[in-house]
Amino acid sequence: MDWKDALSQLKTDTPEPATTPEPELTAEPAADPLAAAVSNQRGKLVIEMERKGRGGKTATIISGFSVDDEAVSLIASLLKRSLGTGGSARGGEILIQGDRRDAIREALRRLGLKTN
Repeated sequence: MDWKDALSQLKTDTPEPATTPEPELTAEPAADPLAAAVSNQRGKLVIEMERKGRGGKTATIISGFSVDDEAVSLIASLLKRSLGTGGSARGGEILIQGDRRDAIREALRRLGLKTN
């Protein structure tokens, strides 16, 4: 008996696993945390370029958030993914690497946030 015959024999000897029906989703879908963060934001966001204290590297700073740090972090994550760049969110501000002011302004407007 070669290995193919042994494998086919093993397949026929193995019982089929019992399938359980998937539970129906009756609960409401979870609220979108990004939509909540955007709706709670009050006032305009300030977008500015900065070089000082960064070893000559350019960074774009977004400040003026009136939402909690978790919402700021969520917005920062979305911006970093959409712009394809690095950055961080600390102390109610978002830092994006490079001079991306125009692209950030456009992305924030698409989210429904007002900017300078």
